[in-house]
Amino acid sequence: MTNVLQTPQSLWKSSFLLLLSSSFILLNSSVCPAQQPAPIPVQKPATDGQVWGALVFAVNDASKLTGSAEKAPEHQKDLSQRLAKVFPYQHFEILGQHLQDVFREYESWVVPTRDLFLKVDSKGTAADGGLNLHLQVWRQQQVLVKTDAVLHARSPLFIGGPKWRDGQLIFVLESRPKK
Repeated sequence: MTNVLQTPQSLWKSSFLLLLSSSFILLNSSVCPAQQPAPIPVQKPATDGQVWGALVFAVNDASKLTGSAEKAPEHQKDLSQRLAKVFPYQHFEILGQHLQDVFREYESWVVPTRDLFLKVDSKGTAADGGLNLHLQVWRQQQVLVKTDAVLHARSPLFIGGPKWRDGQLIFVLESRPKK
């Protein structure tokens, strides 16, 4: 049996060839499209529609209004007249508003202001085509109201909130058609 002694120069050449061939194999295997994992498709969560929510301040003395610049959506121009039929106030001002998707399997939050907001859980589509919802009105960390409601487009739900600054806060919620 013959012992082959490698000289430092031959050892260096074989190490260099091993390194070069390893690099070539690694580079080709990482670029090869057949070995790349398929991209995970991005899917939006399923929704049952959208809800528009607004927090409205109602008061009899116009000088008590806050001066909010929020305006009602185009299709809700008669909102003040509709609120006046239900609540005993003469002046109404939108403090904040929010449009939110209603997710089928997740809770949704309508957050028109930092202090008062609404948790919305979908219970599916109602038999008459409305949106069947479980609603919770929250003030900071406290639940004020829990209820179930069926919302329809162009038919807002008014929820009387707490007294505030010589007036009252009112939550307005309306279903938007599913897009």
